[in-house]
Amino acid sequence: MSLKNLNPQFGLLLLFILVAGVIRVVLGADASMSPIAMYTPIGAMALFGGATFQQKWKSFVFPLLALFVSDVVLMQVFHKEYASGLLYSGWYWTYLSFILVVVVGQVMIKKVAVGNIVLASVAAAVVHWIVSDFGVWIAGSTDLTTGKPYTKDMAGFISCYAQAIPYMRFFLIGTLIYSAVFFGGLVAVQSKKLRTAH
Repeated sequence: MSLKNLNPQFGLLLLFILVAGVIRVVLGADASMSPIAMYTPIGAMALFGGATFQQKWKSFVFPLLALFVSDVVLMQVFHKEYASGLLYSGWYWTYLSFILVVVVGQVMIKKVAVGNIVLASVAAAVVHWIVSDFGVWIAGSTDLTTGKPYTKDMAGFISCYAQAIPYMRFFLIGTLIYSAVFFGGLVAVQSKKLRTAH
């Protein structure tokens, strides 16, 4: 189904983005909920925003705003030990990856189809993995195998990306699950409206 044919109302799209932000806070607030909290909705939120808002600036602003607000709540209320100022160290790499995932949604999801959503979700996970974990490596975060900062050489680079693969898998699965909910929910609501109109 073409997204242009859906003619979604702005308020409905905003509601889906808001729900994604709330889910992220609820799941991320309690560390004991891991690994459930690993299945984050932010990838789906970015894809959904990129694919559905007709004005491109809205497709960036509203998902980014939801990400920012949920980050602030998580860092300032629930996980102050990880906060570095208002957010967390290296946040800009995460936001850069998020912006690129919005672009993936704009480019790859012209129609709501299972194949498009699956391919876009895989692309989103790869983009997030490459960009955000480059930030982890360049910042000299702790290597889980040595307990020391990642070395600034090829060995440290490869180790960083290899250790991030399980997290990329969580990101991919979460993106697939929440994309099915968001896009499926949008199609269901719009189909109901069309039936009511006729």
